Formats: sequence, C-alpha cells, structure tokens
Amino acid sequence: MSDAQTVTSKSTIGQGSKLLVDVGPAAIFMITYNVAKRLVEDQAIYWATGIFMLATAAAVVYAIVTQKRFPPMLAVTFVIVTLFGGMTIYLQDPIFIFIKPTIINLIFCFAILFSFALGFNVWKRLFGSIYSMPDHAWVMLGIRWALFFAFLAVLNEVMWRHIVDANVPESARWFAGLELSEAFWVNFRFFGTFPLFFLFVLANVPMTLKYAKSAEESEESATKDSH
Repeated sequence: MSDAQTVTSKSTIGQGSKLLVDVGPAAIFMITYNVAKRLVEDQAIYWATGIFMLATAAAVVYAIVTQKRFPPMLAVTFVIVTLFGGMTIYLQDPIFIFIKPTIINLIFCFAILFSFALGFNVWKRLFGSIYSMPDHAWVMLGIRWALFFAFLAVLNEVMWRHIVDANVPESARWFAGLELSEAFWVNFRFFGTFPLFFLFVLANVPMTLKYAKSAEESEESATKDSH
C-alpha cells in the first residue's frame, strides 16, 4: 500500500471514536446549556459547565479504553476543563469557563513553537505514525497549526469580552460597539469553532498528500537503487 493510501486508511480508522471524544463533550455542553436556559436561566452556564466536566471525564475514560492510551491533547484539555470548570462553579463566575478555550489553544500553540526551540517537532511526534512526510513539511504543518491555534485563542478573547448578559466587566471590552450574548458564545463553540477546525484540516489535506506521495516516491527510488 502506498504512503498516500496509508494516510487515508489510517486516518479513517478510529475516526468515529475520535470524533466522539473530541466533539461529544462540546455537543453535550451546548445542549445542556440550551435546555437549562429554559428551566434555570441564570444558572444555565453552571449546569452546562458541570455536565461538560463529567462528559470530558467520560471522554477520557472512553479514549483510554478504545485507544489504549491517554492522548496528550485530551490530557491537556481534561486538566484545563477540570480546573477552570471547577473554579467557574465554585466561585459562581462564568469568566473562567469563558477563557478556557483561550488557555487551551495558547497551550497548543506554544507547545508547537517551544518544541521547535528545543530542536524537535511535537506535531511530528504526535502524528508521525500516521503521516510519512519529510521534516520540512512537518515544520510547515506545525507552524500552520500553531498560527491556527493562536487565531482561535484571539477569536475567543474577542467573543467572551463582549458578552453583555454575563458578569463580564466593562474594562474587559475591546470594542465599544460589539455586543454578544452568552448563548451566542456557547453555541458558537460548537457551530462555529468545529466547522472552522474541520475546514482548516481539509485545507491542509492537499499539502499532506503531496508530501506523503513525495516521501513514498523517494523511498521507492532508494529501494530500486539499493537493488
């Protein structure tokens, strides 16, 4: 099987369970919030946060059982969700859950860039078993993802700082004319962020397949030369 075909087949294997782990807790958070909003309007964000924490913990258990490992990115997400979700509920302050996506995305961004400074590519270490590409392609892909995570962090900062029906102080606002609702922020986490994520993944597929094919041809050429 060619490397390009391997990329496709390996990416397909387990995508259902991975999608459930990645998207499931966010979907449960959104659904819980919208249901609770009709029942206990002022407490909806806290109910949603509590259920979100439980769903994330369940996703961790599911990932360990099905994948036989604790994925690093899920580990980071679990720790941040538990910490910031716990503070949100304990202090009855939604700002902690609002800034949670910012913290997670910045951690991912800096982890990639910091790995370059240490002389290795964490993105290659995480996904090198799936994609076979030359090092310079991994660097390019890592930089793209670092910038994308930075973009998501900034986008979340712009959004939560302009929520008008939550305990967001006026001093936190960046743009005087921008006003968003708490419900908009919650729903955007699912209907906005995930589509952006999947579009970005699709945008990088051509480059991934291109360099995977190039790596395959180089290996075939080296094999022929050795014979």
